[in-house]
Amino acid sequence: MEIAAKIKSNSKLKRLAHWSILIPNQARPRLWIKWFVNPFIHKRGKGSCIRRRTRLDVVPWNKFSLGQASTIEDFSAVNNGVGDVIIGNRTRIGLSNTIIGPVNIGNDVRLAQNVVLSGLNHNYAEIDSPIHEQGVSTKPIIIEDESWIGANVVILPGVTIGKHSIVAAASVVTKDIPKYTLAAGNPAKVLKKYNFETQEWEKLS
Repeated sequence: MEIAAKIKSNSKLKRLAHWSILIPNQARPRLWIKWFVNPFIHKRGKGSCIRRRTRLDVVPWNKFSLGQASTIEDFSAVNNGVGDVIIGNRTRIGLSNTIIGPVNIGNDVRLAQNVVLSGLNHNYAEIDSPIHEQGVSTKPIIIEDESWIGANVVILPGVTIGKHSIVAAASVVTKDIPKYTLAAGNPAKVLKKYNFETQEWEKLS
């Protein structure tokens, strides 16, 4: 902890450490981090699978974990550079998903194809400098247990998807979705809610 504090407090050391971990002008870590550091820091549950064509841009200063029997399918990209990425047990991240932390995905969740979860926003207030030089802000995305996220859904920073909820394909989610509901649209709105008394999914007026 003392070493980390010294590096953070010294701008030259911080730049050197950053350069040694990340490829310049890219978001991906150097191979020595990928092969010799990350496997000892980040957690992989028993029976978990990260497909060979997944782009795993994870760094050692934030958390990445994949739960038991969970899968990240091909052509997906996972980045924890500005926030932790936590994926629970028996969860499947579908083909060509993009997950940028901070993101916390629960157990038994299904993400279909081309889903985007980004807990990051670029700052843009200053007009005298490029947006990419103005830093970022983050708000965690939370996907609770047993949820199903349809194809081509975009979920914005700070959103929570409640337990056992469904987000229909091509939705853009800008606000929290309550548990046991079905939401759709751009922006996504709740269309149905499960009634535990009647044991049916009921349309909302």
